Amino acid sequence: MAIRKAFAADIKHIHALINACAAEQEMLPRSLNELYEHMRDIYVYEDEGGIEGGGTIVGTCALHIVWEDLAEIRSLAVRKGARNRGIGSDLAKSCIEEARGLGVRKIFALTYAPEFFRRLGFEAVDKSKLPHKIWGDCIRCPKFPDCNEYAVMKEL
Repeated sequence: MAIRKAFAADIKHIHALINACAAEQEMLPRSLNELYEHMRDIYVYEDEGGIEGGGTIVGTCALHIVWEDLAEIRSLAVRKGARNRGIGSDLAKSCIEEARGLGVRKIFALTYAPEFFRRLGFEAVDKSKLPHKIWGDCIRCPKFPDCNEYAVMKEL
Protein backbone atom coordinates (compact mmCIF):
# COMPACT_ATOMS: atom_id res chain seq x y z
CA MET A 1 0.00 0.00 0.00
CA ALA A 2 1.11 3.56 -0.62
CA ILE A 3 0.19 7.14 0.20
CA ARG A 4 0.16 9.59 -2.68
CA LYS A 5 -1.54 12.76 -3.81
CA ALA A 6 -4.92 12.28 -5.49
CA PHE A 7 -5.41 12.19 -9.25
CA ALA A 8 -8.51 13.42 -11.06
CA ALA A 9 -9.44 9.78 -11.72
CA ASP A 10 -9.55 9.19 -7.94
CA ILE A 11 -12.14 11.82 -7.06
CA LYS A 12 -15.28 9.75 -7.61
CA HIS A 13 -13.77 6.97 -5.45
CA ILE A 14 -12.82 9.49 -2.76
CA HIS A 15 -16.32 10.98 -2.90
CA ALA A 16 -17.90 7.54 -2.40
CA LEU A 17 -15.60 6.75 0.53
CA ILE A 18 -16.15 10.08 2.31
CA ASN A 19 -19.90 10.03 1.80
CA ALA A 20 -20.17 6.41 2.97
CA CYS A 21 -18.51 7.51 6.22
CA ALA A 22 -20.78 10.58 6.35
CA ALA A 23 -23.84 8.31 6.02
CA GLU A 24 -22.62 6.59 9.20
CA GLN A 25 -22.43 10.01 10.94
CA GLU A 26 -18.62 9.72 11.17
CA MET A 27 -17.93 12.93 9.25
CA LEU A 28 -19.53 15.59 7.09
CA PRO A 29 -20.25 14.80 3.43
CA ARG A 30 -18.34 16.47 0.59
CA SER A 31 -19.60 17.31 -2.87
CA LEU A 32 -17.87 16.19 -6.04
CA ASN A 33 -17.40 19.83 -6.97
CA GLU A 34 -15.62 20.60 -3.70
CA LEU A 35 -13.36 17.57 -4.06
CA TYR A 36 -12.36 18.47 -7.62
CA GLU A 37 -11.71 22.10 -6.58
CA HIS A 38 -9.44 20.97 -3.72
CA MET A 39 -7.89 17.93 -5.41
CA ARG A 40 -4.35 19.22 -4.76
CA ASP A 41 -5.06 19.11 -1.01
CA ILE A 42 -6.00 15.42 -1.00
CA TYR A 43 -3.93 12.36 -0.17
CA VAL A 44 -5.06 8.80 -0.80
CA TYR A 45 -3.97 5.50 0.67
CA GLU A 46 -4.29 2.79 -1.94
CA ASP A 47 -3.51 -0.86 -2.22
CA GLU A 48 -1.07 -1.98 -4.90
CA GLY A 49 -1.87 -1.24 -8.49
CA GLY A 50 -3.43 2.21 -8.16
CA ILE A 51 -6.61 3.30 -9.90
CA GLU A 52 -5.08 2.83 -13.34
CA GLY A 53 -3.74 -0.59 -12.36
CA GLY A 54 -6.83 -1.80 -10.55
CA GLY A 55 -5.85 -0.83 -7.00
CA THR A 56 -8.38 0.32 -4.43
CA ILE A 57 -8.42 3.53 -2.44
CA VAL A 58 -8.89 2.49 1.18
CA GLY A 59 -8.27 5.86 2.82
CA THR A 60 -8.19 9.58 2.16
CA CYS A 61 -7.31 12.79 3.94
CA ALA A 62 -6.75 16.41 2.96
CA LEU A 63 -4.56 19.26 4.14
CA HIS A 64 -6.34 22.57 3.68
CA ILE A 65 -4.44 25.82 4.24
CA VAL A 66 -6.69 28.20 6.16
CA TRP A 67 -4.39 31.15 6.90
CA GLU A 68 -0.69 32.03 6.87
CA ASP A 69 0.05 30.01 10.02
CA LEU A 70 -2.94 27.67 10.14
CA ALA A 71 -3.95 24.52 8.27
CA GLU A 72 -6.71 21.97 8.68
CA ILE A 73 -6.74 18.21 8.35
CA ARG A 74 -10.10 17.43 6.81
CA SER A 75 -12.06 14.54 5.36
CA LEU A 76 -9.97 11.80 6.98
CA ALA A 77 -11.76 8.58 6.03
CA VAL A 78 -10.71 4.92 6.01
CA ARG A 79 -12.82 2.13 4.55
CA LYS A 80 -14.36 -0.01 7.30
CA GLY A 81 -12.55 -3.22 6.35
CA ALA A 82 -9.18 -1.44 6.38
CA ARG A 83 -9.40 0.26 9.79
CA ASN A 84 -7.13 -0.32 12.79
CA ARG A 85 -4.06 -0.83 10.60
CA GLY A 86 -2.53 2.64 10.97
CA ILE A 87 -3.86 3.97 7.67
CA GLY A 88 -5.58 6.98 9.23
CA SER A 89 -2.49 7.81 11.28
CA ASP A 90 -0.25 7.54 8.22
CA LEU A 91 -2.54 9.83 6.23
CA ALA A 92 -2.70 12.40 9.05
CA LYS A 93 1.10 12.29 9.43
CA SER A 94 1.48 12.98 5.71
CA CYS A 95 -0.63 16.11 6.14
CA ILE A 96 1.34 17.16 9.22
CA GLU A 97 4.65 16.78 7.37
CA GLU A 98 3.39 18.73 4.39
CA ALA A 99 2.19 21.52 6.69
CA ARG A 100 5.62 21.65 8.34
CA GLY A 101 7.27 21.81 4.93
CA LEU A 102 5.05 24.75 3.99
CA GLY A 103 6.00 26.65 7.16
CA VAL A 104 2.58 26.33 8.79
CA ARG A 105 2.85 26.64 12.57
CA LYS A 106 -0.50 25.18 13.69
CA ILE A 107 -2.69 22.42 12.34
CA PHE A 108 -6.21 21.61 13.50
CA ALA A 109 -9.12 19.30 12.84
CA LEU A 110 -12.81 19.32 13.59
CA THR A 111 -13.67 15.73 14.39
CA TYR A 112 -16.06 13.26 15.93
CA ALA A 113 -13.02 11.20 17.01
CA PRO A 114 -10.85 13.51 19.15
CA GLU A 115 -9.07 10.57 20.81
CA PHE A 116 -7.59 9.58 17.43
CA PHE A 117 -6.01 13.03 17.07
CA ARG A 118 -4.88 13.14 20.71
CA ARG A 119 -2.75 10.06 19.99
CA LEU A 120 -1.04 12.15 17.29
CA GLY A 121 -0.23 14.97 19.71
CA PHE A 122 -3.26 17.20 19.16
CA GLU A 123 -4.95 18.93 22.08
CA ALA A 124 -8.56 19.98 22.52
CA VAL A 125 -9.23 23.67 21.82
CA ASP A 126 -12.29 25.87 21.88
CA LYS A 127 -13.74 26.48 18.43
CA SER A 128 -13.55 30.22 19.12
CA LYS A 129 -9.79 29.89 18.52
CA LEU A 130 -10.58 29.09 14.87
CA PRO A 131 -12.34 32.22 13.57
CA HIS A 132 -11.07 31.78 10.00
CA LYS A 133 -12.59 28.30 9.90
CA ILE A 134 -15.85 29.24 11.60
CA TRP A 135 -16.55 32.24 9.40
CA GLY A 136 -15.07 30.70 6.25
CA ASP A 137 -16.54 27.18 6.16
CA CYS A 138 -18.64 26.44 9.23
CA ILE A 139 -21.11 29.24 8.64
CA ARG A 140 -22.21 27.45 5.42
CA CYS A 141 -22.65 24.07 7.14
CA PRO A 142 -26.21 22.88 7.79
CA LYS A 143 -25.17 21.94 11.34
CA PHE A 144 -24.04 25.50 12.20
CA PRO A 145 -24.18 26.72 14.95
CA ASP A 146 -25.14 23.47 16.67
CA CYS A 147 -22.10 21.50 15.53
CA ASN A 148 -21.12 18.57 17.72
CA GLU A 149 -17.61 18.14 16.30
CA TYR A 150 -14.63 18.59 18.58
CA ALA A 151 -11.83 21.01 17.72
CA VAL A 152 -8.26 19.76 18.20
CA MET A 153 -4.98 21.52 17.40
CA LYS A 154 -1.28 20.74 17.24
CA GLU A 155 1.61 23.22 17.30
CA LEU A 156 4.23 22.32 14.69
